[in-house]
Amino acid sequence: MAFRTRVLSAAALAVGLAGCAQEGELVVDQGVGITAVLTSCPAVGIPDYTGDVTVFRAADNPTLGNLDMTASMTNLRSTCNDTTDKVYSEASFDVHVRRTDVRGARTVTLPYFVTVLRGGTAVVTKRVGEVTVSFADGQERASGSAKAGAFVDRAAATLPEDIREKITRRRRAGDVDAALDPLSDPTVKAAIARTRFEMLVGFQLSEDQLAYNATR
Repeated sequence: MAFRTRVLSAAALAVGLAGCAQEGELVVDQGVGITAVLTSCPAVGIPDYTGDVTVFRAADNPTLGNLDMTASMTNLRSTCNDTTDKVYSEASFDVHVRRTDVRGARTVTLPYFVTVLRGGTAVVTKRVGEVTVSFADGQERASGSAKAGAFVDRAAATLPEDIREKITRRRRAGDVDAALDPLSDPTVKAAIARTRFEMLVGFQLSEDQLAYNATR
């Protein structure tokens, strides 16, 4: 599955953050007005088209009259412990489910995935979990919650010292590269991409469910 997310990764924060840096961040503001914010904690998000799932009674009949239930993933929150060699991130989220037939009590189990991407494309790990939601008789809407966690190698998420020096080196007027953005250097860009990790969470969808989300 090719992921397309709205998550704002650390590398994407390379513009307009001067004066807002926190401890552990790289800040470049000498001569070229650039700020790069880098962290070993992965960005966390829900890939496009995977935050909702629609279930039909008959899978080959995706019509309103055949609708069984819909579910949405929301309120995604994350924590990160980057004090050890293995950086641990945990995401928690809520799932809201609505069913069309409210007769009888019912328990629904929905699978979800947690995937770690490196450099925006390379899948490092993927696991599948389940979230369970229970309906009482006559209840149309119900909610549940779940957590997903993943580890990232701290060394892999840390820029090499020579790349850090290229980014943070003080530049003075008259220097050959004074007006050059160090983040436009292909070597620097490639190194930042290699250290950029994302933890993505979404419903584990069938091909038909994913196609339905993409085209509705």
